[in-house]
Order: sequence, then structure tokens, then C-alpha cells
Amino acid sequence: MNLWVDTLRWLHVIGATVLFGTGAGIAFFMLMAQRTGRADLVAHVAGTVVLADAIFTAMAVVVQPITGLLLAQAIGWPLSEGWIVLSLLLYVVTGLFWLPVVWIQIRIRNLARQAATENASLPAAEKRLFRIWFICGFPAFAAVLAILWLMVTRPEIGL
Repeated sequence: MNLWVDTLRWLHVIGATVLFGTGAGIAFFMLMAQRTGRADLVAHVAGTVVLADAIFTAMAVVVQPITGLLLAQAIGWPLSEGWIVLSLLLYVVTGLFWLPVVWIQIRIRNLARQAATENASLPAAEKRLFRIWFICGFPAFAAVLAILWLMVTRPEIGL
């Protein structure tokens, strides 16, 4: 291969790794913080999660389709290739779950900060939002795993 294709492939893999790793890490730390029931800890972790999503996840979300498109063009894969179409559909599914989760994370952070400032327990609204946040993570994470599998195996999928 040439340097351009190798660089695009590397950037695409790094982007996928960031999406997978940040998603798994965020889910783990949010769950562990929530389990403590401590408003101050939930506020701190949720604040870090919001920042990580803004820096890492958002950047990878932008880089992935760009590097994927350029890589497909450089290699000569048509965008109508079944595994590419399915990957793009799953990418949209992931985004449909991720966008509300971003808003929920900000709301969780704000509710937890308010509770911590008032030396109060986490409110019921925060706990309800966390459950929604957690549930939204399953289809989004499954879609990311499926996309990774499609990227690695590039199966023949007739459309």
C-alpha cells in the first residue's frame, strides 16, 4: 500500500478505538460513580464525562466518516458495498442514541452539582435520567461493536 492509504487506515482505526474506548470508559466510570450514591462524586465524574465526550468522542465522530470516505475512495471500495452501507446505517443508529445521551449527561452533572452544593441526596430525576442514559448505551455500544466487526471482516453482504 502507499503512505496515504496507510495513514488513512491508521487514522480510521485510531478514531474507532477512541469511540470504543471512550464509550466503554465513560459507561464504566458513570456506573461506578452512580453506585456510590454520592452527589459530589457523581457531579465530578459526570463533569469529566461531559468533557471527555466533547473532546474525544465528538472529534472521533467527525473524523470517522471523513477518513472512512477517503479510505474507501483511495482503495476503490464503492460506498454501495454492503458492509459499508450497513456500517453507515449502524453509525447513524449510534448517533441517534449518543445525541440524547450527551444532553442527559449534562443534566445529570447539573443535578448532581446542585445536590452536592445543597448537601442533599441525588434527586429522583437524576436517578431516572441515569437509567435512561444507561439503557441508551446498550444499542449504541452494540452498534459500535458491529461496525468494528464489519470493518475488520468486510463480509460480502448483498443489497
